[in-house]
Amino acid sequence: MRKNAGFTLIELLVVILILSLLVAIVAPRILGRTDEARKTAAQVQIKQLEGALNLFRLDNGFYPTTEQGIEALVTKPNISPIPLKWREGGYIPKVPVDPWGKPFVYLSPGTHGELDLVSYGAEGEPGGEGKDEDIQSWNLQ
Repeated sequence: MRKNAGFTLIELLVVILILSLLVAIVAPRILGRTDEARKTAAQVQIKQLEGALNLFRLDNGFYPTTEQGIEALVTKPNISPIPLKWREGGYIPKVPVDPWGKPFVYLSPGTHGELDLVSYGAEGEPGGEGKDEDIQSWNLQ
């Protein structure tokens, strides 16, 4: 029986080799899905914002105007039209940014309905494909 219980250099190298192989196999699969995960997160955020905007409308009879913005879900607007039944505490805790750290674009009335919500994707500019593709409220299922 050995007095010094520990790992030999060979054992440590074998463990490092096994961990390296696992990282080499798994990492590309996980890292390659980052853009897809951000796109899905933006879609979920837009749906949640639409829900909060619908509650605002139920309480007040109208959506916040473009000028009032989605900030009207956090703090009571002080520009016309003033919501008379604005919910104390707001409709969401803070104004969210998209998964790329940029603000959502909000229009009301929108060009595609009563309201439009858009994230411009990774590039932050209108248009684009792949990770730069716009996520638009009117194109969500």
